[in-house]
Amino acid sequence: MRRDDLYITVPSFFRCPISLDVMKSPVSLCTGVTYDRASIQRWLDSGHNTCPATMQVLQSKEFVPNRNLQRLIQIWSDSVARRQVEADSAATSVVVPSPDQVKVLVKQLDNNCFSSLAKIVCFAKESEENCEFLARMDGFLNAVFDFMRNADSDIKLIEQVVKILDLMSSKILDKKPLLESNCLSTILLVFQGGCLDSQIQSVRLLESIAVDGESMLKIAEKDGLVSELVKSIRKEKDPRLIEASLSCLIAITMPKRIKTRLIQSRTIPELKNLVSEPNTTVSIMEKSLKLLETLSSCKEGRAEIWHDTILLQAIMQKVLKVSSKATEHAVTILWSVCYLFRDEKAQEAVVSSNGMTKFLLLMQSNCSPAVRQMSADLLKIFRVNSKSCLSSYDTKTTHIMPF
Repeated sequence: MRRDDLYITVPSFFRCPISLDVMKSPVSLCTGVTYDRASIQRWLDSGHNTCPATMQVLQSKEFVPNRNLQRLIQIWSDSVARRQVEADSAATSVVVPSPDQVKVLVKQLDNNCFSSLAKIVCFAKESEENCEFLARMDGFLNAVFDFMRNADSDIKLIEQVVKILDLMSSKILDKKPLLESNCLSTILLVFQGGCLDSQIQSVRLLESIAVDGESMLKIAEKDGLVSELVKSIRKEKDPRLIEASLSCLIAITMPKRIKTRLIQSRTIPELKNLVSEPNTTVSIMEKSLKLLETLSSCKEGRAEIWHDTILLQAIMQKVLKVSSKATEHAVTILWSVCYLFRDEKAQEAVVSSNGMTKFLLLMQSNCSPAVRQMSADLLKIFRVNSKSCLSSYDTKTTHIMPF
């Protein structure tokens, strides 16, 4: 494996035996062989009942996440990324300015704007202390906010400003200026027209300023922002952008008005695609289910979820399959729709996806007390419905039996 001038050796057991690529979501079959989730799912969906590596007939087509291998691959990937960054930094030979030089650069922002901002970005990237230094510098944040208020058509310049604000977000005590209409318009401009990294930074910046109900409403009611966030969680988008956008949507979706707006913007169909995609990362899956859980807390969200049998089955399949967080979010959604809303169609979809067995397993697991209680509630209604169906069947049989 080669990245520019950096040669990387990939451990053989990180590769999927089917695709030979580094596994994104390793899962193990009952034979003990591990594959990438997407590859083995395609193999099984095409009608095979054998393990591709050993050709053993599978006693069960169920697979379980290989958490240990996932962690090892993540550690290795992070190490590769760090080496790439170090190699890129060495190649560009960026000289980080000193604090005194930064003070001069700030004074020169009007004259040599882009160059000065680029050097300030390098300074902020260097350390948390440097970000703190910038936040305390008299007049610096006001100058940056003025750039956001009076942004012109130079997208490259605005990207540098958003990058600085993203790096400094935890150090900025008063973020109200960023909620002004002009500033939100500038963030949206970068989100729509910037490079991928700038898009991610603009979304993170939005999330950092969503600190209360008022700020959430201002973000959600800015024309074009919610629809742009929903577009950015489409499954074909870059996973980093999807994850950042999901985090932002979760952060702003507490008020009911915003939940309704998200539902009207067709957020649930996009979440359905992410939940149904076999190669979705654990983090994106957890956030997708968390957002679905939030939307299921309002009537319109519950109605859209229980009308979609395929979505309900996809949610049910994630129980005990992805992570404890994903399981908790999935069970909460199912509890909300099947127990609180008591929709029979939804209950049938859950039962047909092996729901009763999974809820019984949850009752015996070390999951949280809340998940155990919700599982118990769901089992009660499924058992009641099952008895009701049997009683109805016996009555009908009695009427047609000849005597």
